[in-house]
Amino acid sequence: MIGLTIESSCDETSVAILKDGREVLANVVATQIDIHKMYGGVVPEIASREHVACISQVVEEALDTAKLEFKDLDYIGVTYGPGLIGALLVGVSYAKALAYSLNIPIVPTHHIEGHIAANYITYKELEPEFLALVVSGGHSHLIHVKDYTKFEILGKTRDDAVGEAFDKVARTLGLGYPGGPKVSKLAESGDPSKYKLPKTKFDNLDFSFSGIKTAVINIAHKEGEKLNVPDMCAAFQKTVCEELVDNAIKAAKEYNLNKIVLAGGVSANTYLRKLLNEKCSENGFLCYVPDLKYCTDNAAMIGSAAYYNFIAGKKYDIEEKLDLNAIANLKIGD
Repeated sequence: MIGLTIESSCDETSVAILKDGREVLANVVATQIDIHKMYGGVVPEIASREHVACISQVVEEALDTAKLEFKDLDYIGVTYGPGLIGALLVGVSYAKALAYSLNIPIVPTHHIEGHIAANYITYKELEPEFLALVVSGGHSHLIHVKDYTKFEILGKTRDDAVGEAFDKVARTLGLGYPGGPKVSKLAESGDPSKYKLPKTKFDNLDFSFSGIKTAVINIAHKEGEKLNVPDMCAAFQKTVCEELVDNAIKAAKEYNLNKIVLAGGVSANTYLRKLLNEKCSENGFLCYVPDLKYCTDNAAMIGSAAYYNFIAGKKYDIEEKLDLNAIANLKIGD
């Protein structure tokens, strides 16, 4: 089965073509990072306009890369949530029009299910069930992946997502946008023991990152120019990554799962990947981390998830496809 998939939930316009959900024939990403950098973050209206401006070109480039034509496609997949509503609507509207014109099904796909499915592309042998640690700018979730299309949330952040915390700390430290990679880079030359930051623990598997973010802000304001930025980056990164990994190991033990999968934009963090690998080895778990090119938003990961939705019958056929709409706050499993 050949599927073309569109991802436009935030500031990347991406189109991918996959065969049978795991073989990537094309994965084209048009990023807007340089456009939003001057604003210190993504501006939703600008993001939507940029998607409109380039989506047709990205579709054409994906088809050219895969050496395919529209007539070769079996279905169209698209991210329909969660995300920025204007950005999502561009992708969903284009996908609906394309599917309608080709008279093929459209497969609505959850953005976070896509991040999890990035590991199916990286590891051809990976199959559910397993525990997914999903870490991104909008999500920090522990998810029991029971099957390709069945998910149970075991724990999640009660406030800031970990990627959001990275960006806010970076802004406080004057590092600019996007903040995560810059914090990680500076942390390599820092000493995490120089600053003691709070780590939140609950009776369940939830996370909280607002406390550590506030602690960094308070220390930065108190120390001013005396603040050692690399040391603070190292301390912040170590503390949040330990909280993430500790909860993941706890969840795997509690639910008797022997595979832990890392997913989401923050899964590109080198320290987090290394720490999770080490702790999985210590506890006898198998660890899976996605290829770096599939960590940040891209349509290939959505394409893998869309394939499994398609074969499970989660699709809109000709008489239904025009009813599909974008959902900004879509919950996983909805």
